[in-house]
Amino acid sequence: MRKIFINIKEIIKAERENRNIICGNDMSKIGRIKNAFLIIENEKIIDFGEMKNLDKSLFQGAETIDLNNEKFIMPAFVDSHTHIVYAGSREGEFVDKINGLSYEEIARRGGGILNSAKLLHETSEDELFEQAKKRIYEIMKLGTGAVEIKSGYGLNTEDEIKMLKVIKRLQESTPITIIPTFLAAHAVPAEYKGRQTEFVDMVINEMIPVVSSLELADFIDVFCDRGFFTVEDTERILTAGMKYGFRPKIHANELDFSGGVQVGVKYNALSVDHLEFLGDAEINSLKDTETMPTILPGTAFFLGLPYSPARKMIDAGLPIAMASDYNPGSSPSGNMKFIMSMACTKYKLLPEEALNAVTSNTAYALGLDETHGSITPGKKANFIITDPMPSFEFFPYSFGRGLIEKVFINGEEIL
Repeated sequence: MRKIFINIKEIIKAERENRNIICGNDMSKIGRIKNAFLIIENEKIIDFGEMKNLDKSLFQGAETIDLNNEKFIMPAFVDSHTHIVYAGSREGEFVDKINGLSYEEIARRGGGILNSAKLLHETSEDELFEQAKKRIYEIMKLGTGAVEIKSGYGLNTEDEIKMLKVIKRLQESTPITIIPTFLAAHAVPAEYKGRQTEFVDMVINEMIPVVSSLELADFIDVFCDRGFFTVEDTERILTAGMKYGFRPKIHANELDFSGGVQVGVKYNALSVDHLEFLGDAEINSLKDTETMPTILPGTAFFLGLPYSPARKMIDAGLPIAMASDYNPGSSPSGNMKFIMSMACTKYKLLPEEALNAVTSNTAYALGLDETHGSITPGKKANFIITDPMPSFEFFPYSFGRGLIEKVFINGEEIL
């Protein structure tokens, strides 16, 4: 059914032509139309414009929604890095962090990813699915219309497959667009301590072929960082994954200068994510590539890590994406509006740059740039209707308020 939204105070990121990767100075540019209308039909955006140009004949047979010149429409968020399928929670480690233990110290004590792996192993596929489904609806109501979900809390073939099957069930049972990523190389299991090369061999020779045969993932990822997987481990895994058609994505430079950015660029990773430690060498390696640098502000905030030099990156002409890293240990939140606010307050992005970072550029980082990330004819009708507010800038400024009245995914309101 056709729906026509009228008297919109302003449409934000209304773009006639798709911009698949937004770099440098262009990140401060967004299409804006005041006193506007928006037409959607059959899950897609059909048209938009100023109210004075709306063809009244289009109202016949259509549902009309009047925003009374009080509310804004902007594209739904695209969250390009999450670990939403997990068992239980890790608030005990939260207290450990308060008491001064670092992320690495907690991991060495059997906490962190290994803790989540133990909980996941003890949890049935059905229970995992129910827990994750609640999180999916949580993030949809917070304005997210597409999301990546990684495996990585299995750390053995059986449990990694269990996670990926849960992600598949979420794809089939929820309206949100979900992109699955295979991340077996998230940590070295306790039983492989001192035998990391053997675990990498198992990922390459056993896990990757099985995941490929079951068609359960689109991308392959490695946690290339100090205390986790080396550049050499990463290269071996990515090379093997690419033979099976998996394009790389990389966890890089969260804990140190790891070489993860450079190895991601070398293997044409679609994105390199985290980037808390980033210098001139990494920035130069990313220039003029197809690899999207993706910052995860929630992790830096929650763990007290350095904030990536986003302003320097943009000034160097790079694109930037920002995602939530929703996971139980280092970023237990999928609130992308808060990520947008952090982009402005902690990373010194303009509101326009922040919005591009959580929509168009995250869509690119998932290979969804043709269908998601902007109000563009032909794209999915995924958008937010805000509460009444004075300006677009008020949205990231008011970081403690939701300001989202309704969310539409595939043209239907999420209840």
